[in-house]
Order: sequence, then C-alpha cells, then structure tokens
Amino acid sequence: MISSLFGGAMRTSGRGGEGRKYALTSDEDDSDFWGFAHEVQGLFTPLPDEEGARRVHLAGSLPQGGLLKAIDHVGGRRAVAGNAWFELLDGEGVPMGSYFVNEVTVVDVKPSARDSGLVDLTVTLWCDDALPGAEQAWDLLRAGLLTRTGMWHELTPEGRRAWLSVALWSREYRRQGKPDAPAGQVFTLDGRHIVDEDSFYCAMGEAINGPGGYFGWNRDALDDCLCGGWGATPAFTLLWESSAETRTRLVELMPAGDREVTVFDLILEIFEARGVEIILR
Repeated sequence: MISSLFGGAMRTSGRGGEGRKYALTSDEDDSDFWGFAHEVQGLFTPLPDEEGARRVHLAGSLPQGGLLKAIDHVGGRRAVAGNAWFELLDGEGVPMGSYFVNEVTVVDVKPSARDSGLVDLTVTLWCDDALPGAEQAWDLLRAGLLTRTGMWHELTPEGRRAWLSVALWSREYRRQGKPDAPAGQVFTLDGRHIVDEDSFYCAMGEAINGPGGYFGWNRDALDDCLCGGWGATPAFTLLWESSAETRTRLVELMPAGDREVTVFDLILEIFEARGVEIILR
C-alpha cells in the first residue's frame, strides 16, 4: 500500500502547526478531515479549455481520512476522494476562508523533501470560485499586510474581480463577529479610483468595512448588504467623493423595467430604495 510508505503519523488530526497554510475537509462529513499542506500550486490556475478544472500540487502534505484512502488507488476509480472544502489558513492555523471543490482525485504521490513524515500530492479537482490572482490577496491577509485602503488601485480588471472574491470569502474571518455599525453612521466613498463597476465595489467595501472589506460585488449583492448584517445598518449617509468623475465612467446602460439607465444611476436607485442618503461631492 502506498500509504504504508509514510508512517502512522499521517493518521493524526488537527489543522494547526507552523507553516501549514491549507487544509482539506470532506464536504459530506465535517469530522472527516483530509489533512493539511504547507504549500499549494495550481488552485488558482484554471487548466486550458477546461472551465473550473485544476491540477493542484499539495507540497508538504499530511493526508488523512478519505484523502489517505484515495492515495492507495492512484490510477483507479477509488482514487477519487470526493468533494471537499479547501481551507486557507492563517499563521495560527485558523481558517481565513474556504472554497468548495468537486471530485478531488489523487493522480500522484511521493515522499516530500520538506519532512520524512510528509508527502507531496498532486490532485485534480473542479473549482469555479478560486479566481486567478486571488492568491496574492490571501497572502497579504495571512501575513497581516492587508492594512491599507487602496491596495487594489493598480490591479487589472481581472485582478479587481479576484480581490472582491477574497473580500467576500474572508469576510467572516476578518470581522470576527464584529457587529454592524449602528444606523445613522456617515461613511465616505472615495470615487477617485472608480473606473468600472468592480472598482466601485472595491471602494464601497473599504468605505464600510475598511481595507480589503466587502460590501457586495454585484448589484444584487449590494442590495443584500443594504439589508443589514454586512457591516452597516441602514439608514446611513454616504458621502460620495469625486462623484462627478465616477458618473462619467459608470455610463454603461442597463435595463430597469421598461427603461434603460446607467450603472451609476442604477446604483443610486438601489441606495435610495434602502433608505441610504447619498451626498454627491
């Protein structure tokens, strides 16, 4: 058996430990912990012409549970461990966020150069949510460096979308149970770097929840956030700085009932419907 090469230590449990940045847990059974990995390559790199498909290298891994069983059957049907939650851990081993991954299948396993009790695994899986470019934001969060507003300003459009995805998946970890700001608060939205709709959501998340914050990443999500539970309690006031510049950029026409309005005006209507006072400056 392949698993016998790596010793009984592989069957211990727990996510903690120095340098452990990732962990896997079965989607079907929360008690079925599949182990950790020190480094991961490929999770944020879609395979060509296969939407959602990933080939992921788990370096310095300690397989357990269903994943440990699968490594004995590389090349066969039983190498499919199943669906799982792929967790990203901070320096203390606490999950910062997680991605749901489908059909985790072990395709290669070898002893790791990192430690005699660890292995390097290669698995295939499917994940639509781990966007290219998101890894950099996770690394900033793990290192405690996501502390300044505007760190998304120089990102590409794809990079901003990835930034928003990390803001969403990490929001519970970052807020750590912090209650919403009470109704009646005044928030300032810096419009100078809003060049498209995604950059509006980057700026809006920071206006409400600070650096790397989340407050929607599409119009439906913005409306949901305005119902409470996402950092601010309506009604509140939003001071929109450089709003004239933003108006000239968010000009794409969108259907709204029997009419068309710009993205800028549609966003204003969403705020108004939820009782938010907008002061354009």
